[in-house]
Amino acid sequence: MFEVGFTEIILILGIALLVLGPEKLSKLANQVGRWAGRARAMARQLRQQLDEEVEIIGKDEFGPAARRPPGSPAAGTPPAAPPAEAQQEPPRPS
Repeated sequence: MFEVGFTEIILILGIALLVLGPEKLSKLANQVGRWAGRARAMARQLRQQLDEEVEIIGKDEFGPAARRPPGSPAAGTPPAAPPAEAQQEPPRPS
């Protein structure tokens, strides 16, 4: 996809320095750094909240009472229909 190497970053910074000047470039870099910090903090907070929710749901809905051995039907599941061979109709009298 789109890759930016070290030389491209240096070129972009050089052009930005020429266009904006040293004062505006430092202010802009400071502001971008703050935005990046806020974005990281929000992502960290979202990840923590999701982890907490998953933990709560795991304890409530998937606790020991809801766990079952493999192959057994889940709670509230209707019983499985018998195999086709077992459902043969009895012979009709003629």
